[in-house]
Amino acid sequence: MTAHGGRRTQAERDAITVEIGYALCSAAFAAAVVFGAVAGPALLFHLPGTAELLLVRAGLVLAAVLFVARVAGVLLRFRAADQPSQPGRTNPDS
Repeated sequence: MTAHGGRRTQAERDAITVEIGYALCSAAFAAAVVFGAVAGPALLFHLPGTAELLLVRAGLVLAAVLFVARVAGVLLRFRAADQPSQPGRTNPDS
């Protein structure tokens, strides 16, 4: 984006779209893995009702927290990497 708050170029909009897609897909995959790891035993084996309920709910909560944290982390890192390290310069090596 330009320094004066101007409009984004098509390339910048495309980069943001790709980054949002990556953030959502990687977060969904990570959340699914965590849910499977935590709630998997409750879904595969016959456990007492309380243990099964606890594992499934813990898996849901952890998956949701991880999803939000992953999306925020990826998008914040993208925003920080988008800006030059030195004001007024477009390349850190210049």
